[in-house]
Amino acid sequence: MSVRKAAMILYRCCWLAFVVLVLVDVIAEPLIPFGLVFVPAAAAILIGLLVGRRSRADLAKDRPAVEVEPPVTGRWTALNSPAGKVPSHGTHGYGQTYAIDIVAEPEEGSRPPFRPLWPVARPNSDFPAFGAPLVAVADATVVHASDGMRDHLSRNSGPALAYLMLVEASVRDMAGAHRIFGNHVVLDLGDGTYAAYAHVRRGSLQVKAGDTVRAGQLIARCGNSGNSTEPHVHFQLMDHPDLDVARGIPFTWRGVGVPANGEAFVAGEVVGSG
Repeated sequence: MSVRKAAMILYRCCWLAFVVLVLVDVIAEPLIPFGLVFVPAAAAILIGLLVGRRSRADLAKDRPAVEVEPPVTGRWTALNSPAGKVPSHGTHGYGQTYAIDIVAEPEEGSRPPFRPLWPVARPNSDFPAFGAPLVAVADATVVHASDGMRDHLSRNSGPALAYLMLVEASVRDMAGAHRIFGNHVVLDLGDGTYAAYAHVRRGSLQVKAGDTVRAGQLIARCGNSGNSTEPHVHFQLMDHPDLDVARGIPFTWRGVGVPANGEAFVAGEVVGSG
């Protein structure tokens, strides 16, 4: 087991210990002095900062951007793009340094907007991304494919987003990377490069671990599983198939580049969609 993997396991154990100690303090006799209850939380925060930290010198040593095909077809808009900042999602953890989120917008304004209060949540069918095809970005081998988690309602309102950020995200983080990414697919592109697709729709997999796929082949469909505000595609390249130890690799999409936040783009068609 690598040091990084061990650190991530210890990180989750510290958070779980903190939660248990707090619950015991609330419903029963305290096990330890009150001040010591926060020691596991402090340790978890420190471990998270150390594991997720990368210096500018480290980033400068990253591999050049790997050119691959877009993971979707049709018209999409970029969010949380590495074209705007690195790390794009505010953390280097889980290989997300150069990750990008994209939402489907067949026409401008066709995606439900964020609402301050109401409706608190929307069904996934309201979003054009839900059920959209996800395609292989290169000829590759499938190393992980899961689609058993449910697709939850949207979190694109003030109250729902607050719940996601303050409660749901923390619980998912303690449960592990698979709960953050939800249903996901990881492809081995060769040369130590792996592509990850997160928030896949439940029951939509067209492939399984060990399968070989070709560029443009349908592999799954966009969903809203895991730590997600609405149906969208989270895509990243990384240097390891295990999200706990992976480090991000820059990407560029052939014919598209790296779309900036708010920038719309149009990708090609699915091939071999059987």
